[in-house]
Amino acid sequence: MESRTWWWIGGGAVVLAAVLFFAFNNGDGDTTTTTVPVAVDTTAAPTTTTVPEETTTVPVETTTTVEETPMPDPILACQVTDTGGIDDKSFNQTAWKGVLDAIDAGYAVPESSFLESQEATDYEPHIQSFMDAGCDIIITVGFLLGDATAAAAEANPDQAFQIIDFLYDPPFPMVEGAIFGTTDAAFLAGYLAAGMTETGTVATYGGIQIPCGVTCFMDGFVYGVRYYNSVNGTDVQTLGWNPEEQTGVFTGDFENADNGRNVTQSFVDEGADIVLPVAGPVGVGSAALAQELGDVWVIGVDADWFITLPEFEDVILTSVLKGLDVAVSTAIAAVADGTFEGSIRLYTIVEDGVGLGAINSDVPSALTDELAAVDAGLRDGSIVPADQATG
Repeated sequence: MESRTWWWIGGGAVVLAAVLFFAFNNGDGDTTTTTVPVAVDTTAAPTTTTVPEETTTVPVETTTTVEETPMPDPILACQVTDTGGIDDKSFNQTAWKGVLDAIDAGYAVPESSFLESQEATDYEPHIQSFMDAGCDIIITVGFLLGDATAAAAEANPDQAFQIIDFLYDPPFPMVEGAIFGTTDAAFLAGYLAAGMTETGTVATYGGIQIPCGVTCFMDGFVYGVRYYNSVNGTDVQTLGWNPEEQTGVFTGDFENADNGRNVTQSFVDEGADIVLPVAGPVGVGSAALAQELGDVWVIGVDADWFITLPEFEDVILTSVLKGLDVAVSTAIAAVADGTFEGSIRLYTIVEDGVGLGAINSDVPSALTDELAAVDAGLRDGSIVPADQATG
């Protein structure tokens, strides 16, 4: 009995000591904290956690309204041709295309019209007729209308005129003189001709000896042949024009195709197998003879003869283009929008105001590659046609 009592007393002491030890170690001392898990009442209502709603910003497409400049009212445009006629497949026809383009673009009214001159005495009355009709711009086509246009401009300083291939120095207040850098384009044609001739002789002739309007084509052609010779070590000769002396062969007109045939035959008799006629419809005679002979090429002028004279496509080597249509439509638009003024406007190869038309598929690719390099040189100024002048 006594021994059991001491056992319980000793056990109680041990328990008391353990309790005191744990109580002491759960105080503020630097000791390890034991966390006692807390029972969770799973029957309680769940706690609701509010998560901020994610806001998605949808970009709103903003449309900026750009007000288009309204088209000006279309104007009445009127063209006076030289004696070659409106359907000359060349000069007058290409200029008239510019009027038609302006009509299509809304700058000219459909009633815009032309008058064909049969002879030089028609120029002044045709111009006066169009002034009486109230034409907003009168386009006179060619050097030969220079005097008649000047007289009308002096008497009517408020009338807008454009004259093709002529310039006034100083210009009239309301006359644009449109001129073209055809020497560059014809230079390409001369280079091509020199590369394609089989006889070593090529030729050119004009209708009337008009400074630059005709002779610049002929200058460029001769210079292009000379440049080909200097690059390739050849000796191709050019008949019909001497650019240093400004002398050569002219038929004296822009109408008679028989004259073109006769001149071309004389060149062929001298050995030429490629001819550049700078003579409007007269050049059709050259094309007809070339087709009959079968071994002669012809080079067109002003327009692309593959388009305007497709019946001769088998003998057309290429064409020297003059952007008459671009010049005319540009002038009409300027009158319509009120920006037209008297000036001298040069259309160059850099802006494609002149250049070559389509090239016959018989031309070897190596030669067309050379021609492309020459074209690039003319555009960047590293090739200057006049450098081939020998005078």
